[in-house]
Amino acid sequence: MEAHDYSGLLLGRDLRQGLAVDLALSVDSAVLWSVDFTDGSVTWTPGLADIFGLSDYAERSITEVLLDLIEPMALAARSAPVWEDFDLEQRHETPEGDTRWIRFRARSFGVTGASGAGGLLGIAADVSERHADRQALADLADRYRLLVELSPDAICVHEAGRIVYANPAAVRFSASGTAEAMLGRPITDFVDPYSVPDMLRRIESLTGPGSTSEPTEVLLKRADGDTMVVESVSVRTTWEGRPAFQVIMRDVTAQKAAEAALHYQAALVSHVSDAIIATTADGVVTSWNPAAESVYGHAAADALGRDVAGLVGAPLDPGGIVDAGGVVQATHRRADGTPLAIRVSAAEMNAGYVLVCADETARREAEQRFSTVVTALDEGVVVVGRDGRVESANPAATRILGLPAEQMVGRSPTRFPLYDESGARVPKEDYPSARTLRTGQPNNGRVLRAERPDGRSVWLSMSCRPLDPEAREPSAVVTSFTDITERRAIGEQLAHDATHDPLTGLANRTLVLERLTAALRTPGRVDTACVLFIDLDKFKVINDSLGHSVGDKVLRIAARRLRHSVRSTEVVGRLGGDEFAVITLGAGEPAEIHALIHHLREALTEPISVDGRHLRIDASIGVVTARPGDRRSAEDLIRDADVAMYQAKTRGRGRYEFFDVELRERVQRQLRLEQDLRAAVPDGQLWLAYQPIVDVGTDRPVSVEALLRWTHPVHGVVPPAEFIPLAEESDLINIIGDHMLRTATQEVAELRARHGTDLRLAVNLSARQLDDAALVPAVHDALRAAGLPPDALCLEITESALMREPQTAAEVLSALRGLGVRLAIDDFGTGYSSLAQLRRLPLDTLKVDRSFVFGLGEPEERAKDAEAIIASIVAMAHAVGLTVIAEGAENERHARILRKLECDQAQGYHFGKPVPAANLFRDGQ
Repeated sequence: MEAHDYSGLLLGRDLRQGLAVDLALSVDSAVLWSVDFTDGSVTWTPGLADIFGLSDYAERSITEVLLDLIEPMALAARSAPVWEDFDLEQRHETPEGDTRWIRFRARSFGVTGASGAGGLLGIAADVSERHADRQALADLADRYRLLVELSPDAICVHEAGRIVYANPAAVRFSASGTAEAMLGRPITDFVDPYSVPDMLRRIESLTGPGSTSEPTEVLLKRADGDTMVVESVSVRTTWEGRPAFQVIMRDVTAQKAAEAALHYQAALVSHVSDAIIATTADGVVTSWNPAAESVYGHAAADALGRDVAGLVGAPLDPGGIVDAGGVVQATHRRADGTPLAIRVSAAEMNAGYVLVCADETARREAEQRFSTVVTALDEGVVVVGRDGRVESANPAATRILGLPAEQMVGRSPTRFPLYDESGARVPKEDYPSARTLRTGQPNNGRVLRAERPDGRSVWLSMSCRPLDPEAREPSAVVTSFTDITERRAIGEQLAHDATHDPLTGLANRTLVLERLTAALRTPGRVDTACVLFIDLDKFKVINDSLGHSVGDKVLRIAARRLRHSVRSTEVVGRLGGDEFAVITLGAGEPAEIHALIHHLREALTEPISVDGRHLRIDASIGVVTARPGDRRSAEDLIRDADVAMYQAKTRGRGRYEFFDVELRERVQRQLRLEQDLRAAVPDGQLWLAYQPIVDVGTDRPVSVEALLRWTHPVHGVVPPAEFIPLAEESDLINIIGDHMLRTATQEVAELRARHGTDLRLAVNLSARQLDDAALVPAVHDALRAAGLPPDALCLEITESALMREPQTAAEVLSALRGLGVRLAIDDFGTGYSSLAQLRRLPLDTLKVDRSFVFGLGEPEERAKDAEAIIASIVAMAHAVGLTVIAEGAENERHARILRKLECDQAQGYHFGKPVPAANLFRDGQ
């Protein structure tokens, strides 16, 4: 195959010049290439090596990569008419390990004298950046969905006055139980009638997309009859292209209760009575009000005419206070000596002074207690003054933010960056403290992220309110916040665990069904949904033989390979055990699905290294597609894909099957037959037919092979090819095998005694029976019960069953040989055993598979090949002392050749058909 890198790509081709132009204009920065199916030549223009990341590699490497990537396109083109257009995107990993997405567009062209396409002319372009953009959009959508679903605030959307969406918090606020209970109901059903007119006016004022109402308190009606106060904000938005309104509601019940308590405390403080004392210019008391009596403990009658300093228990100079500004803080004492914290205000009045002594002892004590409480709080508390600078911060605030108080006090909070839940930095004017200082309105429960100086991030639930709610303009605001980092992580983990498999991290069955349902219900869907049901073949063998730890590692590796083999927008889930599902949209054509399956199996069958062991796995895959308009549910599609997978597994594993209605009917028949088969043994529906095995040299029967038959009460005779696999797939094979062994030994023992013959018996064993620990005792019991000599019984095991677990099989065969029975390898030539392996097994007989004997009757060349194969098998078997039996001898020609090849024994319709035991010695049998 030739490969060139030059611009004369079209020379020598009977193509229109516009073809290359059409292709080149369809993709930016494209490289032209062509493949000729007739002579195998491959050509391209400069730049292809750069796209593949193979700038330093030889042309042969570029050719191999190109042909590998366009293989699905080339396969389709060979059977397509000329001038057919093809489009393909492929994932490509460069030698440096970078992943690139390459888009190929091509058109088939013809050659003189050819009826179909003679080759492909196409372009290639690197579209990795577009894939990255698509992933970013998908991630953004996921984050927004999680933000809404996990928001502690109630969020709902109403269109034309009726609710069309409600998040879990809205369901919880309204006590509706489920979102479905809210959908379709008028929004006014959930609002107290008193609040409805104001709500409607706010909605009417939102005239443009994105316009937002001011936060307003609304009384919410709950389904349980209760009400709750919420802070509500309405936003004009759209729902499925139509005007709608999004409502965000925050529970302020606790806040209102706290505000009521604060109002009550403030009222108490504002009504504390102050001591009012009048004195002469030299400090003699002339007036002493009841409050003064209460504060100082001196009756008015005792106080009048006395020096004020003696009554308050401390030096007091009214004139000096006036000169100092009129207000001083002092410590006075009651009549009993109790110290008092007093704020003294003095003013001149007539020829003397009036003193207002406010007893602040209780307030000072309260402040001290409040300071102690704030200091002990786990919640961070920061007070921000009117100038926008921090006035105080409690220890919890310094601990949460990782900043000492001295680095916070006197600075603006905006110097410490905050980020919202989308990751965007909060603007300075949108800081909770800045908004409350500007508007006087509280900000409650905002979830923000702060960056600590040590590099750690902390998530905060932050609220801000005026320090004095009654002030017209806040003089200061108090910001409180709680560290919710751990709670948020736990919530996110719980949400993730509820929808993901804990072992592999893939979507679990619940999420798979949810995503598939959403895809099927997408309005205006035009893509075909495709579900692949994947079951790992022989995983149980790995799990049982190597342990669950190794099995779990294999499952994780398989899950990782599946996830990396599809686009990030496609769903990969673990349904349970070793069953996985892949859901993709847009792969509606069979060629695309075949390519996807090939890609998945190619990834799965790569060798696996686990704990020093090299393992290989394969998978059986069931495929079902749902075009737009398909009425099946997500559960139906998963079920149908499972049915198709089961069919693939029954056909030999490592396969895939597409679902159709006939397949479902076949599987349902198989399930019914499996149930009926369980009753077949006790009901006597199973019986044995015996086929003679003759000595080729004398044509004398030397043994018979017991063959199981089933006469169904409804369906009549069920072919063994249909019910034996059902028994082997289930737990029935051991039960049926034991029944067959006991019946056959009993019937042949009776025939030997009745006819005085040394006829031998051959009975088949399945691979499942070899794994049964009760096999050897069962054989011993059957021989003893029937009175049949052990050497008269030959147990036949297929070559594939022996090679599945050679060591285990050898141990079981040795135990059987210890009973004295004979052993045969059945269907020889269909597996992968070698002479060395056969020598290690205690075998007596080798049965050549009937496919080789059938070959003796084919045309001359094929017949010679079959004859040569049988001759080599006979020679090999005789070399190790084995008797050779040929199966499938149907005519005299077969028998004659087998004699010539010195085959020992044979069986087939030429020598006798399978018959019941009673008919064995009739008609010359």
